[in-house]
This record gives sequence, structure tokens and C-alpha cells, in this order.
Amino acid sequence: MSAKDSKAELSTITYDRDKIEEKVGSIYEAIVIMGKRAEQINAEIRSELHNKLDEFAVHNSTLEEVFENREQIEISKHYEKLPKPTSIAIREWLDGEVYFRHTDERN
Repeated sequence: MSAKDSKAELSTITYDRDKIEEKVGSIYEAIVIMGKRAEQINAEIRSELHNKLDEFAVHNSTLEEVFENREQIEISKHYEKLPKPTSIAIREWLDGEVYFRHTDERN
């Protein structure tokens, strides 16, 4: 799911703790899983943003002052308006879209 298509909340809301922990039985384990997913989403968004902004990069070896153009500003504003990675991860978790597995701890 793309961050642009996410139906995640843009502001802070309170979630039902029972719904969050029902898949794994522990609120702490659910938070760890959602946290790892949020890190993945953040890395995807950051990579996408850097790729788009690299199109406008000036690769000079001089120390001239570089002015941002309007396209760079609009792209940055668009990414600022997206839901936060944590909100997206919580929405994916509640919608059952997050895959997780337990590793064997008997090594």
C-alpha cells in the first residue's frame, strides 16, 4: 500500500487497546511489530522523496548558492501533508495488512 493511498489518520487519535493486541495477545508485541513496519514505511517514503528531489539536484563542484525551485517546494509540501509512518502502520495493523512471524527462539 502506498502512503499516498493510505486512509490513516492525519492527527492523533485514541485506539482501542483490545483491537491492537487481539492478533498477538500482547500490547507490547503489537507495538514492536507496528514500530518495525513504521520504520519500513518511513524508509520507503524517504527513498521516494530523495529520488524525486535528486531530479532537481545541481551537481557542481563550486560553492555557489543554490536556490530551490518551485517544483522542489511543491514536492516537499506534498510529502509533509502525508500521514505519519506510525499512523500508516497502525492502520495497516488494524486492517490486517501487516505480515509478521515469530522466529524460533530455541537456537
